[in-house]
Amino acid sequence: MLLRDAYKLSEICIRIVSRVLIFHPNFIEGRARCNQVLQNLIVAKFGGSAVGVDGVLIPTIIKRINELKKDAKVITVFSAPLTIYGNKQRSLTDIALILGQKAEKGESFDTEELRKPYLKILELVDRKYQDECKKTIEYFLDKASKSFLEALQKKEFANEVRARALAYSGEILMSNVMSYVLKSAGITADVVNFDSWPIITDKNIESANFLASQSLQSLKGMESLLEKNDVISIGGFIGKTADGLETTYERGGSDRTAADLGILFSKKYNTKIDFEKDSAVLSADPRLVKDELEYIMHLSYNEARIAGMFGMKILDPIAIKEIVENGVDMPIIITDMGRPDRITTIERRPGAKNGHPLKIVTGKKNCAILRMETKSAESLFESLEKDKRYSEFVVLSPFTKDDIEFTRILFLDSDYVKRNERYVLAFDPLASITYNRGVITLIGDEMWRVQQIASKASSRIGEAGLNILNMDAQEETSRIIIVIEDSGDSIERAIRAVHSERSKIKFV
Repeated sequence: MLLRDAYKLSEICIRIVSRVLIFHPNFIEGRARCNQVLQNLIVAKFGGSAVGVDGVLIPTIIKRINELKKDAKVITVFSAPLTIYGNKQRSLTDIALILGQKAEKGESFDTEELRKPYLKILELVDRKYQDECKKTIEYFLDKASKSFLEALQKKEFANEVRARALAYSGEILMSNVMSYVLKSAGITADVVNFDSWPIITDKNIESANFLASQSLQSLKGMESLLEKNDVISIGGFIGKTADGLETTYERGGSDRTAADLGILFSKKYNTKIDFEKDSAVLSADPRLVKDELEYIMHLSYNEARIAGMFGMKILDPIAIKEIVENGVDMPIIITDMGRPDRITTIERRPGAKNGHPLKIVTGKKNCAILRMETKSAESLFESLEKDKRYSEFVVLSPFTKDDIEFTRILFLDSDYVKRNERYVLAFDPLASITYNRGVITLIGDEMWRVQQIASKASSRIGEAGLNILNMDAQEETSRIIIVIEDSGDSIERAIRAVHSERSKIKFV
């Protein structure tokens, strides 16, 4: 009897509390938020090639942004512009690095080359904004010049000095200038200032690592800008420590900035990342292969990451790695700016099987192979992940010699290995490093459907007069790696040879 009465009393209490909660403001707000359809957001990244030499392609960018903002808020991420330097097309980042190296050696340098592309872009700015825009250009270039002078005095162009020089001559300045260009085109736009920079990184100044939780805490300023404007611009490649120091990602870091912003805004917006380029993804690099190229409509995160690691300039593979590590699932598209109806969609798990299972044939020069005892390799892997946060390597099949198991590690940047030889060899003094290696990589999550693909690819490389030094085929990793000597045009010849077989290969 007592138990039944107690049960009834508790039931009455629950009903009373429930009715009170229903009318509580926080409950109402939370229920409204759940029922609300998320607003669309596109993070559009425009690299140096998309901007063109001295901003020649900016009118096309404006056209694209006007299209994108019809159905979504737009965050535009800009890389440093291109210009002509020494009769060659160069990124302003490259020129800033050259000037910094001159300053480091005590040589004279001229920052006028950094000013030239911005003054050309200034011509696209409406008269009512021109004076203000020109002052902005001079303000940031003055900050960059002070960094070069500091390098001259210290005889060192590194860390914070280098990061400031690159930031204020390149991406941060470019995003400010583009804000004036967008306003001149009648777009409601603003720029993210460094004071409210949302990309917070660790203190590894020249190859920084994104800190998602700290970045979320610094997002309010940018969120406010996004609410008030249709389009906001921000510089890629640049980060900021919790203490306010400028940092940089590795080269290609503007891709990571776009991905990181997608991660940060994905819970509040229906977010998509758009990399605007001069082409959608093809089955090989069109600069190397001219015949039988196929337009690839769909890629998985895995396929795109592998392609980026092994030489295809689709996007920085670390960008995808960071998306996956943060548990975010959002579409990435690669858009042909000239023909925006041609896009490659990159998803975690593409819905439909698409065309040939051998998606891409690519190649990478300047690699190195490290051979060391497997026990020592395990310690190296742990250190690379935790201390260096470096992942640009692939573990090849192991081998056994004198009853000792050895691991082969393919590093995709031999310069990194050269810079860190002492660190690497400290894990195994008897380890050996072989430089001047290149890799040809066949990529596709469903290559298991292709009959005799490994033998056909290797035979084509042999017919091209090239010697295979190592071959690694693993169904689970969606790639076949063929290692050859990196000399002359060997990589290019091998890519063309394997790709020529692609159209002849039959698959289930």
